[in-house]
Amino acid sequence: MAAGIAGFILLQDSATVIRVLVVLLGFLSAITVAWFTTQGREFYAFCRESAEETKKVVWPTRKETIQTSGVVFAFVVAMALFLWLVDAGLLAAVKAIMGQGD
Repeated sequence: MAAGIAGFILLQDSATVIRVLVVLLGFLSAITVAWFTTQGREFYAFCRESAEETKKVVWPTRKETIQTSGVVFAFVVAMALFLWLVDAGLLAAVKAIMGQGD
């Protein structure tokens, strides 16, 4: 693949058709090499198994997704308010200790 991309870059003065054919030839060569190597076959088997596992996933419905997003949003707002209150309280305490109270 790298040779095809390098050829595309090096042949910048050539016709676009030739440059595209060089890239396609590079990809075809990479696929051929991968098909006849152990690592290539293992990668293909991994991709096939991953696709099969993806089909087994139970995806949430639209209603479940909206409800979960609402809970997460509410928690973020509640946590932001809590941290703001803690920060304001600590700021007031430090100002009082330092004698810089309003």
